Amino acid sequence: MIKTLFMASTALLMTGVAAPALAQSAPDWSGPYVGIYGGWAENKSNDDDRLVFDRDFDGQFDDTVVLNGTTNDAFSPGYCEGRANINAAAGGCNDRSGGVQAGLVAGYDMQFGNFVVGAVADVSALDSQRSVTGFSTTPANYVFTQEIQEMAAIRARVGYSVGPALVYATGGAAYANVENRFSTSNTANSFTEQSNEDNMDGWQAGAGLEWRLAPNLSVTGEYLYTSLDGDGQVVRAGNNGTTPGTNPFILAPNTAGTDIATSFDSYDTHAFRIGMNVRF
Repeated sequence: MIKTLFMASTALLMTGVAAPALAQSAPDWSGPYVGIYGGWAENKSNDDDRLVFDRDFDGQFDDTVVLNGTTNDAFSPGYCEGRANINAAAGGCNDRSGGVQAGLVAGYDMQFGNFVVGAVADVSALDSQRSVTGFSTTPANYVFTQEIQEMAAIRARVGYSVGPALVYATGGAAYANVENRFSTSNTANSFTEQSNEDNMDGWQAGAGLEWRLAPNLSVTGEYLYTSLDGDGQVVRAGNNGTTPGTNPFILAPNTAGTDIATSFDSYDTHAFRIGMNVRF
């Protein structure tokens, strides 16, 4: 997708270069436009993320995995935001909080005096992921990762035109394709994926400034907040054929195993983008 965006961006820039050099002092914003943008998307940090467990398969991830013959929590070493550096909790986690974003945009505006209203849609590729790690007393680590690969949004836009500038607010619906991954240093159990929801949807809102450089060419700068929700991934820790009966994941009364998921709430990002639009 990055290659496609690059080719489209090059073609759009060539179109923009052919535009007249000067803009009108009071441009008309009415009509369709297409554009490109790039920027940085930063994940909202959440130190409270952790693993959650369903020991009785009732669909409620509200159980505690305990050590055999005790009430001691097998995950007492705790959790951290990011991917584990080593097996033990003392090694901490590597938290990757954001990445670049690039995309294409298309929209249509209507102007009423100084007020401008319209609709805009965009699609982007981005480098954004979040992880949470749980540490067991073994010691071992258990890592769940969500990575957004593509995002699309459709929003309303309301602005006010002052000379060559259009100051606007925008908001609407957002959708993302997500890759869920699980890894562990535990070799005593089998780990079987039970579900994997690779789509997330939610909302997006922000504000920006568009500046007319020429009658059909403008530059933009904007901030967008995105909040997405999805069910994520569930993995079952079970018996790999040699797992001892004292293993915390397969203790009686449920010797079939333990379902593991994350407490991930919404996937929230802050994005700062700059772009260029060609108007028709």
